[in-house]
Amino acid sequence: MEIGDVADADLGQLHALSISVGWPHRAEDWQFLRAVGKGVVATDEIGRIMGSAMWFRQSAELATIGMVITSPRLQTQGTGLWLMEYALKDLSGVDLRLNATRAAQRLYLSLGFRPDKTVYQCQGTAALAPEQPPVPGELRALTPEDLAAVTALDARAFGVPRAALLERLSAQSRGYGLFRDRALKAFSLCRRFGRGHVVGPLVACGDGDAMAVLAPHIRDHQGQFLRLDTHFETGDFALFAVRSGLAVFDTVLTMSLGRSLADFALPEPDAPVTYSLVSQTLG
Repeated sequence: MEIGDVADADLGQLHALSISVGWPHRAEDWQFLRAVGKGVVATDEIGRIMGSAMWFRQSAELATIGMVITSPRLQTQGTGLWLMEYALKDLSGVDLRLNATRAAQRLYLSLGFRPDKTVYQCQGTAALAPEQPPVPGELRALTPEDLAAVTALDARAFGVPRAALLERLSAQSRGYGLFRDRALKAFSLCRRFGRGHVVGPLVACGDGDAMAVLAPHIRDHQGQFLRLDTHFETGDFALFAVRSGLAVFDTVLTMSLGRSLADFALPEPDAPVTYSLVSQTLG
């Protein structure tokens, strides 16, 4: 096996690798991830890509790891550990976060990652749910002029500012924001991904506001495949997602090395919360 830079890897082979393990990423999704992160690939003696790992510096203090894939026939040969060692070497001294499949959890535990929270992958054919009680404020489509407010609210929920990522996401997303007294109180972005579209990030200070900024995406994609990844299993928001056709399809486990999710949370009542991740890879 040889190691190579994911930036130089053949896009078609990367796409084939994720298909081989049942992941829904399109070639375009791989290309977006290469634009915002770094990574390595493992290749065999004739140049076929047999594994990958990527990492994304969200700030000087926090990075996420994702797209850790090994070809099915190599999954018992330590390739995943080999690839992770390259990622950890580049990320020394940084708090780390990833979302682990059941099959990969043992590997991450062996590297010192600790279980944090379950992520519920909710997806299906979007359907209009019963009308929810109205929330105060103005709900409208986001514009480029709202990017600074979106970035600031996301930073309070996620724990660190990730302006560059949000700028790229906004350029390929449709977004909605809930404003009160001209201040942004909740927002959601939705973009093409995998089998259809994905909603994320979605940030709000409560279930009512979160449902308010999710509902327009349900309406926009009625009858189409829609997905969101959330830490919320119960409550009004989770129930609204299910009633909108987005049932729990699978789960992964958020794991941390260094500070945990709770360590990044704001110690104040009614603080903004990430209701839907950008993706399992990016957090």
